[in-house]
Amino acid sequence: MKRNAHVRCICRGFTLFESFVVVALLAVVATLTVPSFIAWHVRDQVDARARALLSTLSYARGEAMRRGARVTVCRVDSARHCLAAGQPCKAGNVDWSCGWAVMIERAGGFYPLRVQPELASVSIAGASTNLTFTPPAGQANGSFRSFDIGPRTESKATQGKDWRRCIRIAAGGRPRIVDGACGASA
Repeated sequence: MKRNAHVRCICRGFTLFESFVVVALLAVVATLTVPSFIAWHVRDQVDARARALLSTLSYARGEAMRRGARVTVCRVDSARHCLAAGQPCKAGNVDWSCGWAVMIERAGGFYPLRVQPELASVSIAGASTNLTFTPPAGQANGSFRSFDIGPRTESKATQGKDWRRCIRIAAGGRPRIVDGACGASA
């Protein structure tokens, strides 16, 4: 038997119309899912920021007890200096989204132990005064006892208690985090 040198391939591709239909379906799916991904990213930022602040407050309380010295948590500017009450940071925000630092008082000055950078997309409402932890028990001195954390700009996708966190500080200085806004009823 003799084999054919030319093998005929019956290959069929997609038509232009079929390609357009697939592209149109992909565009519809992308349009419907992008807001969900953006909202998920915002919620992730809120959760991360809440955990970072909770960790900072616990650290400051622990350092006050360990070192036997006053330890202060304050809002900071880009040069890591404590901001005065009501003073805006470079983004123009007066809340704690400017970033914060754990400072220890030594020889009449404040020295940073830990610094958290700015994240302007997340709003952290609380009094703009410093919070000081004092030895020996790490009690919190300050005019406020909670931080309300949520997205800076709310949309339909980011409304409700699932998008907000509250950090409450007990009189003894122990912080805890709860879902929802600080003023919301449980």
